[in-house]
Amino acid sequence: MINNKAFRGLFGSLLLLACSSLLQAQQPTVLADTNRVQIVGAERLTLLKKDDSTSLQILAGQVQLQQGKTLFFCDSCVLNNDLQLFEAWGNVQIKDNDSINVFARHLRYIIDKKLAYLDGGVRLSDGKAQLTTPDLEYDLNTDMGIYKKGGRLVNKKTILTSKEGYYYASLKEVYFKNQVYLKDPGYEIKTDSLLYNTATQTNRFIAQTLIVDSSGRSIQTSDGFYSTSTGKAEFGKRPVIKDGPTTIVGDRVAFDDSSGTSQAAGNVIIIDTAQGTTLLAGEVFRDNKKERFLATKKPLLIIEQERDSIYVTADTIYSATTPELTTTSIKTPKKDSVVAVKDSTARFLEAFHHVRIFSDSLQAVCDSLYYSYKDSTYRLYTDPVIWSNGSQITGDTVLLFTKNKKPERLKVFENSMLVQEQEPGLYNQIASIRMDGFFSKGELDSVRALGQAKTIYYIQDEDSAYTGINESSSDIIDIYLLEKELDKIVLRNEVSGTLWPIGQKDPLLMRLPKFRWLENRRPKTRLEIIE
Repeated sequence: MINNKAFRGLFGSLLLLACSSLLQAQQPTVLADTNRVQIVGAERLTLLKKDDSTSLQILAGQVQLQQGKTLFFCDSCVLNNDLQLFEAWGNVQIKDNDSINVFARHLRYIIDKKLAYLDGGVRLSDGKAQLTTPDLEYDLNTDMGIYKKGGRLVNKKTILTSKEGYYYASLKEVYFKNQVYLKDPGYEIKTDSLLYNTATQTNRFIAQTLIVDSSGRSIQTSDGFYSTSTGKAEFGKRPVIKDGPTTIVGDRVAFDDSSGTSQAAGNVIIIDTAQGTTLLAGEVFRDNKKERFLATKKPLLIIEQERDSIYVTADTIYSATTPELTTTSIKTPKKDSVVAVKDSTARFLEAFHHVRIFSDSLQAVCDSLYYSYKDSTYRLYTDPVIWSNGSQITGDTVLLFTKNKKPERLKVFENSMLVQEQEPGLYNQIASIRMDGFFSKGELDSVRALGQAKTIYYIQDEDSAYTGINESSSDIIDIYLLEKELDKIVLRNEVSGTLWPIGQKDPLLMRLPKFRWLENRRPKTRLEIIE
């Protein structure tokens, strides 16, 4: 008969022998049964049978388990294959698909569903970024991790935090949710939901988002993406971009910060408070480094003034700076020095084809326009027409000089002509080689016609009845306007002409050469200018 002490010794020897044989039999190779967890190694193993249906394997010391291609490491664990469950403690690590590593102090793992519940200083790394969180649910079937008690992801110099997160390890993407905050040396992001790719360092925006970069530029958007690695971004659903004095709004806006270029499309609005302008267009291309833009698809530029803003439209509007530098003196404690600085007025504006200009006091059309911010002059080319104070002025080229954004004077070159309609079919007319016009309070006040000047105008008595037609010529003719009507005409030097009684001439035949009445081309309202 074997006593109890001897029996326990014999049973212990057999158990150790069985455990030793079991541990030696396990090899760190890919196993055929990918659903079952196999023991690869441990310093100690204890078998514990709780009842006929449940047995436990208790492992301790450098424990290593394997399920398919996934390896598990820990200090100790309890394995229950009957319930398809194991629990691990201390220096827990899951190594999945070579690039995914998860670390924690505690793990509860459902074997058949391949679901891991980790807690205690959880860290997940995909080779590009590292996520830390108090608790993590990790699905090895889908390579997806979920945290709901706050997480922090670090990717190079980018730091992302949120209350909740869904980590798609195989895609290297994280869906951050609830109080999302991204901090990067180049920018900051605040939002409620954000998709982030750790491989491409690309942010995708799916909720109302505020982005502020290191230069102070802010972007409000609810759709789009931004890539830290390439500097490229695209935003939809009418983002609002504020860059210093400039605000940009459009259906879609794309940036390339590496080149400094951007494109805005769809009902674009660009407000520049420094220049006092608003640009509306279907599409706008901007180059911030060279400070230029190109606007197409019915662009409209509004030059703001206190009472009488100027509206300019064309097929295409282009603006840029000229490479002009000015010098300025800088005083230092030791000596004065002269440095070159950029001239802020060295900017120009060009408009091409079907150019139309409207303000309450002046309207104009032409085929092309050039405006210099330096001398505040509009240059109108190819069949320009200007209407002001009841007068129509035409010529081959017109220069319109402004001061404080208001018309001050104009010059008309070649085939110059001024026409005023007295009544339908009756026109006061003055033609010359050149004309100089002068404005008062934004309206045309007087005009001087120079070189081969000719005029036809109607004479009225005190009761405004027409009494005659004056047809004259002179080297110089001065015209003075009052309340949109011809007030006085003065002919100077080598004057010749005829005064016709009103009944002797047919008003329809009283036309100077190249006479044209172009009222149908005049933009009459702000709305009409963009039609």
